Amino acid sequence: MRAEAKVSLSLSLSLSPSLTSQGFKARHPATQAAPVLPPTKTKPKKKKKRKKKKKETTMTRSLIPYFLFWQLILLFAKPTLTDAAGGRWQLLQKSIGITAMHMQLLKNDRVVIFDRTDFGSSNLSLPNGQCRNDPTETALKVDCTAHSAEYDVATNTYRALFVQTDVWCSSGSVMADGRLIQTGGFNDGERRVRTFTPCAACDWQEIENGLAARRWYATNHILPDGRQIVIGGRRQFNYEFYPKTGGPSNTYSLPFLVQTNDAGIENNLYPFVFLNVDGNLFVFSNNRAVLLDYANNKILKTYPEIPGGDPRCYPSTGSAVLLPMKNLQAKFVEAEVLVCGGAPKGAYTQATKGNFVGALNTCARIKITDPNPQWVLEKMPQARVMGDMTLLPNGNVLIINGAGAGTAGWEHGRNPVLNPVIYRPENALGSRFELQNPTTIPRMYHSTAILLRDGRVLVGGSNPHIGYEFTKVLFPTELSLEAFHPSYLDAQFSNLRPQIVSPASQSNLGYGQKLAVRFSVTGTLAQNLVSVTMVAPSFTTHSFSMNQRLLVLGAEKVTNLGKSTYEVRVTTPGFENLAPSGYYLLFVVHREIPSRGTWVKIQ
Repeated sequence: MRAEAKVSLSLSLSLSPSLTSQGFKARHPATQAAPVLPPTKTKPKKKKKRKKKKKETTMTRSLIPYFLFWQLILLFAKPTLTDAAGGRWQLLQKSIGITAMHMQLLKNDRVVIFDRTDFGSSNLSLPNGQCRNDPTETALKVDCTAHSAEYDVATNTYRALFVQTDVWCSSGSVMADGRLIQTGGFNDGERRVRTFTPCAACDWQEIENGLAARRWYATNHILPDGRQIVIGGRRQFNYEFYPKTGGPSNTYSLPFLVQTNDAGIENNLYPFVFLNVDGNLFVFSNNRAVLLDYANNKILKTYPEIPGGDPRCYPSTGSAVLLPMKNLQAKFVEAEVLVCGGAPKGAYTQATKGNFVGALNTCARIKITDPNPQWVLEKMPQARVMGDMTLLPNGNVLIINGAGAGTAGWEHGRNPVLNPVIYRPENALGSRFELQNPTTIPRMYHSTAILLRDGRVLVGGSNPHIGYEFTKVLFPTELSLEAFHPSYLDAQFSNLRPQIVSPASQSNLGYGQKLAVRFSVTGTLAQNLVSVTMVAPSFTTHSFSMNQRLLVLGAEKVTNLGKSTYEVRVTTPGFENLAPSGYYLLFVVHREIPSRGTWVKIQ
């Protein structure tokens, strides 16, 4: 390990003493078995009671040592050189001029990024003397800086985009035709719909009053019929659809969001929403979930509360994923949801008073298709609030970003969690977590992470302040972009890494289609360890990746075609409930090492 990496590792572990006692090791399945998590007797970190603040200056003085500590980390640990087994980090851009509060990968390998407009100037100017004139803006009425950008993955460059109204804490998903539909926001943006078409020079288009209700902190999901559903938001206990199709633009009441609303705190914002195999929606809010028949506005099933009853949704922000869906040709396809992290009951109220309660260190997993579903709790190697969960092409889950104490909200987080964790859903209970190497950049409130086509994970954002603050604060506003390289990208596995020959990029696929995927591998192929996966890229914000979905197509037959080239036969998902129409990344996975993805469209 390089000296710089050693410094960053030791400093980050000093914040999480439980890591050293639990003995986690980073390994890769191509070389070693997954680590077994030993039983731990590590006690939760005790929080010292703070004395009542007499003056504001007292609190300011108490922050100085903490601030200097983080400056030392950034001084002695170069963010481009954190490397060793268990993943490595790469600094892509020191600054893109805006903070990455929301991110979405599009079919042209460009990432749309946006922040908010209501704080003042960003550090990215609009091109050609453009300025945004908005008499209803709460900050600058005339603003010549950008609050959205497009990042080109292939060239590692970015350009400013023009967004007219406030997109703060909004939601979105990609339609079947590849357009990003973004909904809601704050102030004059709360009922806007914005569309972005993937092309070299395209920019945002806005539809005034495109929504029936104000949407701020809502969640979107693509439906089997091609529409998007928009659920909840602040003081919105209902849902609606986009696009509108004739008749009145209705909203539909969802009392479940009222029932999960903690007075004065909420804990029901950005609900975790997943499309179930029966076409209904699993909707998780606060600490429990329902199965919603959105077409008939009816609750079909009420799931049990997560044991302990602690909240997992904003502002006690955890994260969640629909685990990879397998055996897609079976009569009954199973679906499982994993919810990780969050903050204990009362943590938000305590954070507003300057008391930062330790985050939750548990994940809860449930088979949502079971007739009698029950949550199973698992202990993470680190407590985490405001973490992101990203599905990797090989079916593992990356848990990344966040804090070890506090909650979401302005200045409410403490103890950055610098180490990502890999969760292996196929491993036995008790041996699923694998600690990864740390970043040197705290990613706190308003951070994001998304999967890229080459298997890296793009990481950006972090701004726990009302404005952009770069000095004299614990966690400066982050305008940088990093990439986390999971260990499957290590050079030692290059001879085992598949390279897709066909289908060609942007190929069209049908439902239930027999598909021959050709690929090459220069090393020895283990035919029984080959699979094909399809991943729906997510719209990610506030620790939740909307519309994220991974389907395991399996491998019905693998044929050696000679000259290190092979063909694997698979069957695509049979209907829209499993995979709504649209663009997916198709990967060949060999010994848990994925190829670069290729874009396909299923319709």
